[in-house]
Amino acid sequence: MSEATAEAEVVAVVESGVGRLTLNRPKALHALNAGMCAVIVDRLTAWRDDPEVRLVMIDHAAGRGFCAGGDVRMLAASSAIGGEEARAFFSIEYQMNTLLMRFPKPILAVMDGVVMGGGVGLSLPCRYRLATERTVFAMPETGIGLFPDVGGGWHLPRLPGESGMWLALTGARIGPADCLALGVATHVAPSTALDGLKSEIARNADAVEAILADYALDPGPSPLAEHRATLDAAFSAASVEGVVAALEADGGAFATAQVEILRTKSPQTLKVAFRQLRIGRTLPSFEANMTMEYRIAARVVVRPDFREGVRALLIDKDNQPQWSPATLEGVDEALLDAIFAPLPPDEEWRPLQEAQ
Repeated sequence: MSEATAEAEVVAVVESGVGRLTLNRPKALHALNAGMCAVIVDRLTAWRDDPEVRLVMIDHAAGRGFCAGGDVRMLAASSAIGGEEARAFFSIEYQMNTLLMRFPKPILAVMDGVVMGGGVGLSLPCRYRLATERTVFAMPETGIGLFPDVGGGWHLPRLPGESGMWLALTGARIGPADCLALGVATHVAPSTALDGLKSEIARNADAVEAILADYALDPGPSPLAEHRATLDAAFSAASVEGVVAALEADGGAFATAQVEILRTKSPQTLKVAFRQLRIGRTLPSFEANMTMEYRIAARVVVRPDFREGVRALLIDKDNQPQWSPATLEGVDEALLDAIFAPLPPDEEWRPLQEAQ
């Protein structure tokens, strides 16, 4: 990495047919900010019609995370003063997510280490999603009063059974074997082999599938497999209250553990995420899903639970958030309707081609 690019938060280079985007914010586990999203949008837009670029690879520089999410502290600070900067971030991030989904050339995401929130939005649209033994995948937003955005409403309900709803509501962390079993990852390779794998791809972009197959390893059985029947039965309920009731009726160790986890989450966010995924499963396009998610984000980011969740988990770290409303029963349909309602026409989110 040259001195000119050493401090860039996204390093973009083209080599032998590969356009490479390297996240370079290691002290923040490569969490995304608006500037990083803008660079990615700019490069993808340029590479889309560039015949020299036949494959895009997204990876990260030093550190233990591919991408730990978005810039939550900025979002919380913006929330306290009306949310304008937060909405601007969501707008460019969702445009980036949509550009990735619609990109006409293959994209490889190297999902080594922590893959959460914004990192999920970067990786799930990609044709090739490479996990390693260090991969930890999660959508933990219900724990801080947000919701599983960046396309979660589209991707998660399309995972097998109700695994996506389980991931969305509980914020569960899964490793490489479960990622492969659920289709979150397409391949698994040892982290020690990544340098060699990426070098080979950089020399021969057209052989990406063969190279990934050559390096692939068997991560072993899926730990989640033995719980899938319980999970699918409970999380298919018609409401969050129904999910909790089904888990309590089951009474097994796994089901009981899920109830305890759900009790720590924001009731508002649990109901928002539940409705988001149920609607997202029926929507005709990714763009329609992102329009819905932007409406939710614009409202939820300025509601009390988000600031309280950030305070409790990231600032004071007392892990004792005081949610408002405090119970599932306190989150009524009128509140949800207001969160999901259309924005004024001049405030609605637009995909990139409409924004230009």
